[in-house]
Amino acid sequence: MALFLLIFAVCMLVICSVVGILLLSRTPRYRTEPRDLLTLFDKTLEGNIGETEWNTIIGYPVRHDEYLENVRRRAQRLMDEHGRPWKAARGEPLLSPAGCEELSILRDHLAAHTALRERQRHEH
Repeated sequence: MALFLLIFAVCMLVICSVVGILLLSRTPRYRTEPRDLLTLFDKTLEGNIGETEWNTIIGYPVRHDEYLENVRRRAQRLMDEHGRPWKAARGEPLLSPAGCEELSILRDHLAAHTALRERQRHEH
């Protein structure tokens, strides 16, 4: 009987510990930052990106920054209008020339906005 109680107590301790750890741990979260989008846009403009990498970042909503969410949506719209994933699979650019031009403008706007935010953050 004592052996049974010892095994039961050890099992309960292990099970309760696992449940406690699972309850206290959070799920991992990906937080898109401006530098992530700038890197993605640069790689796209250079023609060094595939559809999967594009969709991984652009397909994930940005909930912590409304401006970045708007940039993400504009980039998603660019893919819908100018995307050529079938050509990207053969090593060609992911976007049409018109799409690359619009993406370049969006990238420059994001870079200027990010630089302005950093400057304002350092002044305060």
